[in-house]
Amino acid sequence: MDLKMSPRELRQKIRSGDFTGNTSGYCQGFVQGNLAIMPREWANEFLLFCQLNPKPCPIIGMSSQPGEFMLPDLGEGLDIRTDIPKYRIYENGELTAEVADVREYWRDDLVTFVLGCSFSFEEALIADGLEVRNITEGVNVPMYRTNIECRPAGRFSGTTVVSMRPMKAADAIRAVQICTRFPSVHGAPLHLGDPAQIGISDINKPDFGDSVTIKEGELPVFWACGVTPQVAIEQAKPPFCITHSPGHMLVTDLPNSRLAVM
Repeated sequence: MDLKMSPRELRQKIRSGDFTGNTSGYCQGFVQGNLAIMPREWANEFLLFCQLNPKPCPIIGMSSQPGEFMLPDLGEGLDIRTDIPKYRIYENGELTAEVADVREYWRDDLVTFVLGCSFSFEEALIADGLEVRNITEGVNVPMYRTNIECRPAGRFSGTTVVSMRPMKAADAIRAVQICTRFPSVHGAPLHLGDPAQIGISDINKPDFGDSVTIKEGELPVFWACGVTPQVAIEQAKPPFCITHSPGHMLVTDLPNSRLAVM
């Protein structure tokens, strides 16, 4: 599969079922997003949760009214029901299905939120000469539940999920400098070094995604992750929610350069 295809081309392949994998490394130069869709009566509390927790939950787009599934501000012809490789269905906080298309689940009261994703800043790291191990090894980025508490909002609460990329100390410092420019896609890392300090017991067993090689002399570097809302959904137990499956993102037409703070 061509990593450099346009976002619209990739979305068309996803919609037709020709692409079902994780989207890390695809459509370089364009913003990727996490997904959270829920009934209107839960949307205001979730919006506040995101506003109070901008590191793991930076909003880059949302539907303008309940039931809207075309998101033209994020991409030409973008249909949120079909254009993500894999979705998760939650009922009362429980994961009940993973599907490639949510048209049969769609309802007129659903509100869509698209949140910034760390895959967007990977391009900036690579452009600066830093290795991104999950891309090098062709796997999904490892993601972990932590003991870092989010600020609660109404019925939503929980702990932060982080993604991890191993780096040498000097590269980790440079990564902090680069990612600080991208607050809309999680910004600078939350933690460097000892995983136990943030509640991770085994770095080789991620809660989501795939493990990657950590070489001698490297530090694990942790960023806030847009899977955090899925933990909040598990806690809040809304009757129905749709999210992306970790690593299977919405690829938008927005250039990454629009999100950079110079």
